[in-house]
Amino acid sequence: MNKPADHPPIPPRRVGVLLINLGTPDAPDAPAVRRYLAEFLSDPRVVELPKLLWQPILRGAVLTTRPKKSAHAYQQVWREDGSPLAAITRAQAKALEGAFGPDVVVDYAMRYGRPAIGDRVQALKDAGCERILLAPLYPQYSGATTATANDKAFAQLAAMRWQPAVRTLPPYHDDPAYIGALKRSIEESLAALDFTPDALLTSFHGMPERTLRLGDPYYCQCHKTARLVQEALGREVILTFQSRFGRAKWLEPATDVVLEELPAKGIRKVAIVAPGFSADCLETLEELAIRGRESFMEAGGTHFAYLPCLNDSAVGIDLLRGLIARELEGWVSLQ
Repeated sequence: MNKPADHPPIPPRRVGVLLINLGTPDAPDAPAVRRYLAEFLSDPRVVELPKLLWQPILRGAVLTTRPKKSAHAYQQVWREDGSPLAAITRAQAKALEGAFGPDVVVDYAMRYGRPAIGDRVQALKDAGCERILLAPLYPQYSGATTATANDKAFAQLAAMRWQPAVRTLPPYHDDPAYIGALKRSIEESLAALDFTPDALLTSFHGMPERTLRLGDPYYCQCHKTARLVQEALGREVILTFQSRFGRAKWLEPATDVVLEELPAKGIRKVAIVAPGFSADCLETLEELAIRGRESFMEAGGTHFAYLPCLNDSAVGIDLLRGLIARELEGWVSLQ
């Protein structure tokens, strides 16, 4: 049966893949950082306090003082093509174009900031994607990362009359392909150094300790990743947690404290890697590579190296291609 003459255009059926990462301000200046932090720190999955208690604090002390300091940090790592996190995630999406056949569209979005998740879900649907794989690029699951990214996509679905079918990428903290990719990347980075580290640190983003008691699996998944990396490398690693914020008790041991204590223990050469991040960002390039180095050297260290994330390296893209292909099974023929 032919379509009516006034029928709207129907795009060819496609499958969408949406890579999702945390987010970033649009520019390394205080106004842009303020907008970003207002969105980020207003997420009830990130700050689990009653709004009536938290919002006055956020709108007062936090958004008055923190944006200028954070903008200075962003300025130290900003690239010609923008924020490292956005630029790398964009490069990952571009590297995966065509990897799953001509009928699979690969796009990317940020949970906070732009491109917004809801906008890109709608764009994929408008492009004919009747099936969409949401791929939050967090190896370890947390309500404050994976869950809130999916929440935002589901909110867009709730507003759509014709919803696409949806799958979500599960955490891959103990996936052999992920551990193998980390092993290869770490070994290549260590081989390029002009010194042999006395210790190797694996630094994961911190979370308030109460999230563990409330049932979040993040802490346990970080420990399992570190243990498997240690076994794969055949050398001890020291697990730490970074990026503490506020007065609440956070997961320990803290990365900055450990770095300051190591030289007194005779460990003066260290390398540090951040296996919880799929792409380098402010927390790795400024907090670890710059401030971490400074604190370690001031405490008596002599050699320090930050080892990059998997990013859009060949090994990193191979990992993403394999993880995504697995989740597309039954939707796409990759023979």
